[in-house]
Amino acid sequence: MSAFNAKPVSARVLDAAIAWQLCLDSGDGGGAERDEFARWHAADEEHARAWMQLGMLDQRFAAAAGPARQAFLQSRAGIRRRVRKLGSGVASVLLVGGLLSWLGAHQSLGYWLADQRTATGEQRSLRLADGTLISLNTHSAVDVRFTEHERLIVLHEGEISIETGHKDDRPFVVATGDGRMRALGTRFLVRLEDDGTRLSVLQSAVAAKPQDSGNEQILREGQQVLMTHDQLGHVDTVAAGADAWTRGMLVVDNVRLDQLVEELGRYRSGYLGVAPEVAGLRITGSFPLNNTDLALKSLLPTLPVQVEQRTPWWVTLVARRETP
Repeated sequence: MSAFNAKPVSARVLDAAIAWQLCLDSGDGGGAERDEFARWHAADEEHARAWMQLGMLDQRFAAAAGPARQAFLQSRAGIRRRVRKLGSGVASVLLVGGLLSWLGAHQSLGYWLADQRTATGEQRSLRLADGTLISLNTHSAVDVRFTEHERLIVLHEGEISIETGHKDDRPFVVATGDGRMRALGTRFLVRLEDDGTRLSVLQSAVAAKPQDSGNEQILREGQQVLMTHDQLGHVDTVAAGADAWTRGMLVVDNVRLDQLVEELGRYRSGYLGVAPEVAGLRITGSFPLNNTDLALKSLLPTLPVQVEQRTPWWVTLVARRETP
């Protein structure tokens, strides 16, 4: 690789290059999109360098075709690391295969094409034209689709907090692949989970309707439910501190250590795990989300565990070893 191509490129330019590759690979782009890409490519030397490095990455992992390759392209963090290491050695085929499988299970094209999105560990709030305040949690993505008939928010990935504006008569709806949630002058949380969409009502009420069911149910303040595409689950009480993430904190009450670690892992890149022998320990407390290393260290005085760090991206909580 020449010195020109080996120079690092900024995260912003890499994001743009990845988005262009996804767009062009999809086959949906017409002549206007190709012309726009050509203008972007020619506008800056760094754009051309990022595109060249992505092409070299494609060649190196050409065997990873189909959905796995698409998932790999959709990993912004993975692309950044590998583009910048192209000149320093060949990655392990087994490691790449594992990464492709993991990314295929955790990424979506909707995330990359969304109107608004946050990266891992990032949180951001948006004030919409109608006065609604939307807060996006870590690695979340939404589309904002306001029409003359309704105010629609489509959640593609992650979790959002909604405080609806009250000076607009159009229905306010949040939609996911599982169904629609219609606000009734309210504040609420919507989170995509592995087995459905979790709705937590913090104030007033929300009407929830699964995608493939004609039944609509109104949830009141302090209630939560898991909605799948064909039904609403059992209505539970919203956990204390459910919206603490909007203030940069994670609040847990007597949860298993592996559950805490799984939640903290959403706010950091790489692998965060826990050894089986300590996974069942219980913990109560508040933890900062903008510094997960500090959150992990805060466990050490109260639990018989220690932090085992192989690399900055591979961290495990293990049983504390007694010093002789």
